[in-house]
Amino acid sequence: MDVVYIRGLRVDTVIGVYPWERTVRQVLEFDIEMASDTAAAARSDAIADALDYDAVAQRVRALAEVSSCQLVETLAETVATALMAEFAVPWLRIRLDKPGAVPGARGVGVSIERGVRRDQ
Repeated sequence: MDVVYIRGLRVDTVIGVYPWERTVRQVLEFDIEMASDTAAAARSDAIADALDYDAVAQRVRALAEVSSCQLVETLAETVATALMAEFAVPWLRIRLDKPGAVPGARGVGVSIERGVRRDQ
């Protein structure tokens, strides 16, 4: 199975458990890998045969921008569930980073994997 990916997708959202975090928007960064058979798209050179990563990115932004999750785990699961359902993705891995959340760390976050990757 081939993998289509998006790296470093930055989105603004309200996220966090502290009262001050509920009053500001913070930047999160997504890395997303999605299983996709790219052979048909390679043959046709047509976006209709491809997993449209721009459409995926727009959907992730839309979900995150209206989110009011407290935990990055909840947002990652919400995004994973939507992408698998809406884009027929059988397997995906999402890494969600919250830069600056812990002093002295470049970022903290979660990495989740859902579905079955057929080449394993």
